[in-house]
Amino acid sequence: MCDNGKIASMRKYPSPNPTIRLDEITYWSCGLRVKGLLARPTNIKNPEAMLYLRGGLQTVGMVRPARIAQFAQQGFIVFAPYYRGNRGGEGRDEFAGDDRFDAVYGVDVLKQFVACKQVHVYGFSRGGLMAIWTAILRDDIGSVVTWAGVSDAAATYWDRVDMRRGLRRIIGGTPNKVPERYEDRTPLYDVDQIDAPVLIIHGTSDQHVDIEHAYQLEFCLQDAGKIVETWYSFGLKHHYPPKLNRETVQALSQWMKKKATS
Repeated sequence: MCDNGKIASMRKYPSPNPTIRLDEITYWSCGLRVKGLLARPTNIKNPEAMLYLRGGLQTVGMVRPARIAQFAQQGFIVFAPYYRGNRGGEGRDEFAGDDRFDAVYGVDVLKQFVACKQVHVYGFSRGGLMAIWTAILRDDIGSVVTWAGVSDAAATYWDRVDMRRGLRRIIGGTPNKVPERYEDRTPLYDVDQIDAPVLIIHGTSDQHVDIEHAYQLEFCLQDAGKIVETWYSFGLKHHYPPKLNRETVQALSQWMKKKATS
């Protein structure tokens, strides 16, 4: 029997920043050896812990070392799971099916490097699904940020014509044929189990994840009496311009630290 979150192996990974150490981690999740990237700042005392949940599907939207290092520079030890079936990890990408546990147990990986009671969770695009599920399934999450995040799996199928074939293959059919499998991947019905404050960041002209995903999540969190804040940006798309992107990373990092201590 394998221990979920236990590290199976670790190897140093080339870093784009001399003050950030990167390591590729192989860890156990539901009996599978899956992989992820760990970033540790070497010039910051007492960094906090952040779970970074990537977007995309399979090889699209893969974890980028420069992006992970960017968050580490904000004062975090960051762990970014690749999700099962990616970059040599066992199993297969399930688009927030059982691979959600690769995120859930990623928290346990982080706690082997940071002495902390709570972990911050950040999700981008498809990572929004993973982030919300992590906050639902764990009680040690200090804050959650979902940026351009997916919150409804069925809506993703209907909105993204380019992803339909892949989603049918992964999930086993369309939302009309197997609605229960899409509902199982959609965390909106279970947000009453979230204890952490949630920040929703979204551009109103997002061409990949419709703004309705953010509106639905905001409504469901408010309806459940949860702490939720929104940063909606009129006219912005899925990827923000570089300067605004950097400013937003700094701002959300400050928000996380403040909320976790408030």
